[in-house]
Amino acid sequence: MRNLALFILFLIGLFYVRRALRGGLGQGGRKPDAEAPEGAPVPPRAEVQEIEQMVACAHCGLHVPESEGVRGAGGFFCSEEHRRLGPRR
Repeated sequence: MRNLALFILFLIGLFYVRRALRGGLGQGGRKPDAEAPEGAPVPPRAEVQEIEQMVACAHCGLHVPESEGVRGAGGFFCSEEHRRLGPRR
């Protein structure tokens, strides 16, 4: 029983020694970035993107983001070519 207790204490000590040699786990459990110099601001992991409305093309029916399409007299179109052709009848 004594040998088992000593073995468990050895494993716990080994864990802490390895952790100390690697520099520990900073920043909430993540490893520090090796590329960034010390004191540099940490960029956010994922930038929040705004949800954009998808609109159907009046000519072909393809749904595209509103910022990527074009508006014309007949409605919303996926490209300049479809705006020129006009809405499908």
